[in-house]
This record gives sequence, C-alpha cells and structure tokens, in this order.
Amino acid sequence: MKQVLLFFSLVIILTVISAFSFQQKKKVIFFGDSITQAGVGPTGYITVLQQLLAANGRDKSFELIGAGIGGNKVYDLYLRLEDDVLSKKPDLVFIYVGINDVWHKRSHGTGTDADKFEKFYNKLIDKIQAAGAKVVICTPTVVGEKKDYVNELDGDLNKYAEIIRGIAKNKNVELIDLRKATVAYIYTHNPEDKAKDILTTDGVHMNETGNKFLADQFLPFIK
Repeated sequence: MKQVLLFFSLVIILTVISAFSFQQKKKVIFFGDSITQAGVGPTGYITVLQQLLAANGRDKSFELIGAGIGGNKVYDLYLRLEDDVLSKKPDLVFIYVGINDVWHKRSHGTGTDADKFEKFYNKLIDKIQAAGAKVVICTPTVVGEKKDYVNELDGDLNKYAEIIRGIAKNKNVELIDLRKATVAYIYTHNPEDKAKDILTTDGVHMNETGNKFLADQFLPFIK
C-alpha cells in the first residue's frame, strides 16, 4: 500500500513540475520588416538567438517568434499588431522598424514623416503594454555601410534613431541602440570603406555576420 501511495505521489509531483515548466515558457515576438522576416531563416538572427539559448541550456524557457514582413513601415506594424502580435499573447515584444520609413522616401517615393513615425510608434507601445507584455525597442541600423556618416540617408537615419531614443526615455522602456552599435562596428571593421558586405548583403539586409551581430545585441534582453 505504501508503495502504491509513493508511486502516485511521484506521479503527481512530476505532473506538477511538468505543468509548471510549461507555464514558465516565455513567448518572445520580434516585430518588424524584411530584416526580421529573414531572421527566421537558417542563418537569420532569430535562428542564431535560438541556438545561443540552446547552448546555454535556456532554449526550453523561451519560444521565439518572428513577425517580420518585407517592406513594412511603422504604420504597417500598427495595422497588423492585433493579428500578428497581441493575439499570440506574448510576454516580450521587440519592435525593430524604421529602415523603410527612411529608405522608401528615396527608393519608392513613400516613407513616413517624422511626426507620424513618432505617433504610430508610441501607439504601438501603448497597445502592447496594455495587453500585459513587456516592450523593448530598437533603433534602425544602416542604409549603406560607408564610414563617417557619408551614406545618403545617414542624416535621416540618425534623426529617426534619435526619435526612438526619446520614445524609450519618455515611455521608460528598454532600448537596443542598434544604430549606435552598427555604426561603431562598421567604423572598426570596414577599412576599405565599402558600401556593403560588412554586416549586410546590400547595405541594408543582414549577411551571416550581420545576423550574428544582431543576435548578440538582442540576447542580453531575453531574460
């Protein structure tokens, strides 16, 4: 009889532990554009992050979800926020957008004016926080990899990066300053002053080195 009770006690304990472990798995969503869309590929930054978590025995604690669509700007993210993010009930959301809001002004004659960019960005944060998720926001990276701010859109990228830094301060949310980190990396790793092929394939989208670089920036914020 004692053995039977002991057996059932062990079963109950293991069931409780298993259920607790399942409940503790955190859902992390990366919300962005084509850079994030590619992030779930074989060498993408989200895939690399999953590998880094696994190497540290933490992969069972987090579910990483890419929610990137090519060409997206901040208002595109706002329009699909409910379906692609909030409906999944995330614990943590990274917002990584801004490249197309700047780049498409030149390449497509579209883009997002600075005042509208800030308003949409603030509303994204408000809605995500209202749903109970934590938010971490990111400055945009590069459109061209030449040093010393001589790329055509460096001025606008710096302006929009500064807007995001201000939002982080005003909203009291954590910031990954990818713009600052990327510019610093390029400065020390681009002696030939190339326009691409340091962190990107085309001056915008990440190559394998760029994806590893991004993963290293995101990893400390997945706790």
